[in-house]
Amino acid sequence: MPDRELDIVLYGATGFVGALTAAHLARHAGTGVRIALAGRSRPKLEALRAELGAAASSWELVAVDATDAPGLRALAARTRVLATTVGPYATHGKDVARACAESGTHYADLTGELLFVRWSLDELDAAARETGAAIVHACGFDSIPSDLGVLVTAQQVAADGEGTLAETTLLVRSLKGGFSGGTVDSARQQAITARADADARRVLGDTYALSPRRGEEPSSGRKRPTGVLDRLRRLVPVDRDAETGRWSGPFVMAAFNTRIVRLSNTLTDWSYGRDLSYREATDFGSGPMSPVLAGGMAVGLGGVLAGMAFRPTRAVIDRFLPQPGEGPSVETQAAGRFRLEIRTTTTTGARYRTKVGADYDPGYGGTAVMLGETVLALALAEGLPRRAGVCTPATALGEVLVERLRAQGFTFDVERTTA
Repeated sequence: MPDRELDIVLYGATGFVGALTAAHLARHAGTGVRIALAGRSRPKLEALRAELGAAASSWELVAVDATDAPGLRALAARTRVLATTVGPYATHGKDVARACAESGTHYADLTGELLFVRWSLDELDAAARETGAAIVHACGFDSIPSDLGVLVTAQQVAADGEGTLAETTLLVRSLKGGFSGGTVDSARQQAITARADADARRVLGDTYALSPRRGEEPSSGRKRPTGVLDRLRRLVPVDRDAETGRWSGPFVMAAFNTRIVRLSNTLTDWSYGRDLSYREATDFGSGPMSPVLAGGMAVGLGGVLAGMAFRPTRAVIDRFLPQPGEGPSVETQAAGRFRLEIRTTTTTGARYRTKVGADYDPGYGGTAVMLGETVLALALAEGLPRRAGVCTPATALGEVLVERLRAQGFTFDVERTTA
């Protein structure tokens, strides 16, 4: 990349997560990093810069709207990296991502929208590979813990000579914190699109929807449900581990995260293994109420996602969900945390457990740290990104990002187990 006027542009800086990301950059970027804050309102940008203090006093401010394609292209051409927190990305992100792909500018976002990433692969990958831009999606709680957690697991298995990953499950052991209003709005808009578009429903239902080599992917290996009980289990995905007796139910981010992990596997020529079978779930324990709680989560989550597709039910649901730009208090964020556990059996029969976690609110403070460290790595780390085109955090940054996050208090610990 030729030298640019700026190292990092943070677009959407005055939004809730955008402002948290700006604060992280102010604390950790260092004085030599040339940063600009961008968004629709210059007065709001000026107020944010003043709040950030001396570290941000020299940062440039750029007022530009998400619909201003020429303005976005001009902005992208001035910087090495552009990060955006402006969602829903299918609505507000396409011109931003296209500007970066065509300008050879590295890009990072917080999307959890399957349809947007599929569009990016179809529309931007070739141009980005030609210009050398890395278009890195899903750089927050969607989907860095999953993506990097499976990466470090696969690396340890390979280092131990124990083949590749086979049956692999991520379990949410503990989660305290909220999902941002922007994340909720992204899910809302995707549900609306899916109801009206048969092709969108097909993509959302495909296990390998993000694969650029769909014809080479393995089948899921699971038969379609036939009997009444099989169909019920599909509608209410609750499971009991025969070895531990613990019950699990659905995880709200699994549909997106699992596809990002599979995309990382494909982009690295299936380095995690051709036999990888990956899923995510929430652990509800082994107590007498565990199956009830797991079933309640399954029914409730299914109801909310279905209700978002219809105007009357969506109006009711929206009363109880955060709106874009809203977020919790500083005290609530400080009490946030997440603990995830990845369990895998390898092709040689060896078993591993990887613990992933941090004492951050996953949807707010934690996501701001993950995005902030992603853009710092893209801008400053030698030899990065590792590939051009549409990427995942694991394929663009890999263990460099793992180490940066460990330095911020994140855990990525892999151990071999006997059970």
